[in-house]
Amino acid sequence: MKKQPTVLIVEDEPAIAELMAVNLRHNGFQPVWVVDSASAQREIDAALPDLILLDWMLPGESGLTLAKRWRAHPRTKLVPIIMLTARTDEADRVAGLDAGADDYMAKPFSTKEMLARVRAVLRRRAPEQAEGGVTIGGLSLDVGTHRVTFQEQPLKLGPTEFKLLQYLMSHAERVHSRGQLLDKVWGDHVFIEERTVDVHIKRLREALGEAGVLVETVRGSGYRVTAHPAP
Repeated sequence: MKKQPTVLIVEDEPAIAELMAVNLRHNGFQPVWVVDSASAQREIDAALPDLILLDWMLPGESGLTLAKRWRAHPRTKLVPIIMLTARTDEADRVAGLDAGADDYMAKPFSTKEMLARVRAVLRRRAPEQAEGGVTIGGLSLDVGTHRVTFQEQPLKLGPTEFKLLQYLMSHAERVHSRGQLLDKVWGDHVFIEERTVDVHIKRLREALGEAGVLVETVRGSGYRVTAHPAP
């Protein structure tokens, strides 16, 4: 029998949490609900979930603080996180993504939207099946081993940045709009905003260090990877 994906719900509002748990359970997921940061950490220490639905405002440490800590720890850095919050300003959305969240859901949200986002995040976090590698301007990416190197020095990339770089390097020198990158890297669902691409491109360049110049912004058009970056 196929294992049901475990979803850790970190939410201190019982009505919201119960609604989420019921809908997740009815759609093939195994929800676990906790109400504060300390309980969330205990659950994480006991067993890693397949995905975390994390409220921003919590008793004790905030969801933002938890997301940053889990992203910084080797054991939890790859667990997908969707932030839940009543904050809707762009600066808050970007802060949530910068803290390491894979997606951001503003309250109130429909259970249909929640399920779509959960499935979408789990889809794009699924392991890559394709083998092979590509090298451009001293930057090498190997799909089979999930490794990236620049001038033979290893680089650390998050899963989304790896997929983004893989797509850009597989289509080097071609310019891709934000919309095209959303479709190809995140999937053709409608919930992720184009601003998300900019956040991940920024993270990708930071992770690449000196090789970040190979990821070019083409003003008014989008992004590309090139072996011959403009000076």
